[in-house]
Formats: sequence, structure tokens, C-alpha cells
Amino acid sequence: MRTLVIIPAYNEAASLPAVLARLRASRPDDDVVVVDDGSTDATAAVAREQGVVVLSLPFNLGIGGALRTGFRYAVLHGYDRAAQLDADGQHEPEALDVLFAGLDQGADLVIGSRFIDEGGYEVGGTRKRAMRMLQGLIRLLTRRRFTDTSSGFRAFSRPMLGHFATTYPSEYMESVEALLNAVYGGYRVVEVSVPMHQRTGGQASQQHLKLAYHYLRLVVTLLTHAGRRPPVDGAVA
Repeated sequence: MRTLVIIPAYNEAASLPAVLARLRASRPDDDVVVVDDGSTDATAAVAREQGVVVLSLPFNLGIGGALRTGFRYAVLHGYDRAAQLDADGQHEPEALDVLFAGLDQGADLVIGSRFIDEGGYEVGGTRKRAMRMLQGLIRLLTRRRFTDTSSGFRAFSRPMLGHFATTYPSEYMESVEALLNAVYGGYRVVEVSVPMHQRTGGQASQQHLKLAYHYLRLVVTLLTHAGRRPPVDGAVA
């Protein structure tokens, strides 16, 4: 089974070497593609020095555009499955085994959740309230409970890759829209518990005012789907 690890990266030259080294140690047989999302630092050069495939975008598209590029690469080159791994050190490459096990059990989209187990990943009060609001909205729209709708640690089946190669949303907080997209598309979506850490380098992609704007935009976008119903034969929670 051909496996691809997709790493979207924007100005992550500081953290990327350690991430790639750890990935190589834990999963030496997986192929890796780094999608350099218009970085202004040495992200692309650092990735090439590590011997992985690098797709360099001419300007910053945002994580959604970078991921869609990775999905298209996976489909074009005939991969059977893929995973999304952050370049900033938040995700543990060793936990990819847990995500891929979910695919082996029949899922199309496996989401690594920070919050299934108590006492794990900590977030600030304002962000926590915003995340709970999104969880409630997704539950209303899908009739399913997800604990980590914005997690970027995910694995994708071959059918899911083909779907996302043309439909993956491009705006910030795209992971929540993609979750709704997958459920409404009839794909089997599951969550698994994974460890996750704060970023080890680089910089956050949004400041507080921009983040507030994107949360509001996302809520409006999700509410436009309120009249649609998820398929009754969809995945169980």
C-alpha cells in the first residue's frame, strides 16, 4: 500500500528538520511531500536538503490551497492513502500508525483528536469557547459528536483524496468545512485519540483580530449548509 505524508509549510525552516528526521525514523517507508506555501524563509531549501519532494507555490495560498496541492499530487501519483502532518512540531509522527489503523478499519477520513482523553492538550479560554461553539454547530449539522473539529492531524483514504483534490476548501479554518464536506459526501469519518503539542518553531498564521474574523466567516459558511441533511447511511459516531 503506497502511503504519502503531506506536510504543508509556511516559514517553517526552523522546525522542519526535526519533524522530517522524526518522521523518517518512525516511518521510513512512507513517501513525503512538503508543500512550500510561498514561504519567505528557507523552508523549501531545508526540505530539499532532507531529500523529500518539495512543491513550491509561487505565493501564499493558505493551508487549504497547500493541502489541495498535496491531494492532487497524491491522486496524480496513484497513492493509496495519505496523511496530513504539520511542519511546526505539533504532531507526533509516531501517531500516524493510529491514524492509518483507522483507514485499515474502513474509514475514509481519520481525525486525530487532542480532546478525547482528559487532561491533554490545553487551549486558552477564548479559543476554547470558540472551538466548543464550532463543535456544537457541527453536531447540529451532522447529528454526530466530534471532539476536535479543527484538528489538522488527519489521514485520508484513496476515495477521500480524490474527492478533496477538487473540493477541499481554501479559506482559513478549512479543516472544519472539510469535515462537514466529508460527512455530507457520505464518507466514513472517525476520530482517534492522539497526543499533540504546541508549535516548536515558525509563527502562527493568524493574529487575534484576523482569527476572530475567520471564526465568524466560518460560522456563516457552515450555516449556509443548515438546510442540507447528512446521509442517513453515513458513519456512526
